[in-house]
Amino acid sequence: MEPESFVEAAVVLLVFTAFAVAVFRRFGLGSVLGLLVAGILIGPHTSGFVVTRNVEEVRHFTELGVVLLLFVIGLEMHPHRLWSLRRSMFGLGTLQILLSGGALTLFMHLTEPDWGINLLAGLTLALSSTAFVIQILQERGEIASPHGQTTFAILLMQDLAVMPLLAVTPLLGDAGVITSDKALFQQILIVIAAIGLVVAAGYYAIPRILDFLVRQNNREGFFLVALAAVFTAAWAMEKAGLSMALGAFLMGVALSVSRYHLQIQAAIDPHKGLLMSLFFVAVGMSVDVGALAAAPWLFLSQVIAIMAIKIVVLLGLCLVFGATRQTATRVAFILSQGGEFGFVLFGAAKAMNIIDNNTFVLSVGIISFSMLITPLLVKLGDALTVRIPVAATPGAGVFQFSVEGTETRTRALVAGYGRVGHVVGTILAGSGVPYIAFDLSPARVDEFHALGHPVYYGDITDADLLIAAQIEKIDLVVMTLDDRETVLRAIRLIRGLAPRTIIVARARDLATSSALIQAGANRAFPELVEASLRLAAEALESLGVAGEDTELLVRGVRRTDYALVREKDSEES
Repeated sequence: MEPESFVEAAVVLLVFTAFAVAVFRRFGLGSVLGLLVAGILIGPHTSGFVVTRNVEEVRHFTELGVVLLLFVIGLEMHPHRLWSLRRSMFGLGTLQILLSGGALTLFMHLTEPDWGINLLAGLTLALSSTAFVIQILQERGEIASPHGQTTFAILLMQDLAVMPLLAVTPLLGDAGVITSDKALFQQILIVIAAIGLVVAAGYYAIPRILDFLVRQNNREGFFLVALAAVFTAAWAMEKAGLSMALGAFLMGVALSVSRYHLQIQAAIDPHKGLLMSLFFVAVGMSVDVGALAAAPWLFLSQVIAIMAIKIVVLLGLCLVFGATRQTATRVAFILSQGGEFGFVLFGAAKAMNIIDNNTFVLSVGIISFSMLITPLLVKLGDALTVRIPVAATPGAGVFQFSVEGTETRTRALVAGYGRVGHVVGTILAGSGVPYIAFDLSPARVDEFHALGHPVYYGDITDADLLIAAQIEKIDLVVMTLDDRETVLRAIRLIRGLAPRTIIVARARDLATSSALIQAGANRAFPELVEASLRLAAEALESLGVAGEDTELLVRGVRRTDYALVREKDSEES
């Protein structure tokens, strides 16, 4: 049954996905598996509700979610961190593609005599799903873990392999020659130029445009320019023969050193989440259950064999490169599925008559089903990892992927970096407390950012910004802003997102102090009263009263929530 209108289709889509995600999250299977199952149920290959029959067009559109996902990852991946992954990316990643592709080619030859088709299928199925794997790692908070960094490096190398695989696809069948009218060295020059332009634009041009928009207080323009930068980079890379996701990732890495990167992430993140959810639904809709059921044993045997081969190859390579057995196991199981690029490559092979329709349907089914069971395999990998004894000391040549070991966790957030915020930040830094600060003044951000202070442009009342800053992991928030309403909104928002975080706020007077505490602040210090207390203490010491006695008096006033001062104020009024 097909919906009669777009609204009806949207209702069916939302109801099915919401229910599936809730059920699968409830049983600890993750939202990705729920979205896949929802896609199967409302896809054109089932007898129930059918949202649309144009699955391929929907999947192409929702691939923009993968583009935004890689852009956000790039924003978190500073250049020095990316450089630290070079060995796993070019060494481990390259060998994984070649060895997995070779082993899968030999396996395919058992049922298909054509070596060209076998090599095409083997190399394509050697690739994994960037979208699935990164989403699972993000959901589990494991992007910065050793296995998360190893996995990410391998996925990056697989994205780089897109161009050569597309280039050799016609040579693997009867097409004969590469269809491109450009020589190989010209294609390489185009790729280098495209990468250079993307990085230069992200590092130099885009931040200056954003700076101009921020000074004009043009938030809509800020968001649109950031979005345009992402998709322009993706388009440029696609024209150069590489994947769109790689272009978005490079733009993200270039912008990661910008003082606006957290505000950019806050603006992009909600749209990324929606498109990624639709992408997983579209993949589920691609599964032709009827066609696969026609030859179930062939289908299941190929899925099991392909995933087993990839697991064995990845496990062995990770161990050779010095990863621990726990890391190697997790990486092997999380990268065992086929990738979304397979849809593109097998589609191109079908268009060139390299493979027939039955082979295409079987290949797409294998990729989709392998994605479907990936969350279960990840749980199996976790269970096996728990049983593996931890080595006492790493052996020689162990490959280290640590990110958290090189970057200290942020413990404090300073809202506002004016006169008061600067003093607070300086004291935190002097005490060895890692912190991050947000301010809405571009000039102030420029000034302190240039001096090496961790100050970034950002609106503290923006929930997406706080989520991007991982507010739930921050121990202390210091509110130094003097705008009462802004501070009240920010405190309520922070308290909702991070109930355990300590909030200390600056207040103008006692009335504001009380309002901030009622809103959720742990402590609020009224400036006028504190200045008066300090003045009174200095006066007493000047008259010969011992410093210890004046300090006890000041502490007593604070401990009773300024009750003495409040009584005097009420008597005077």
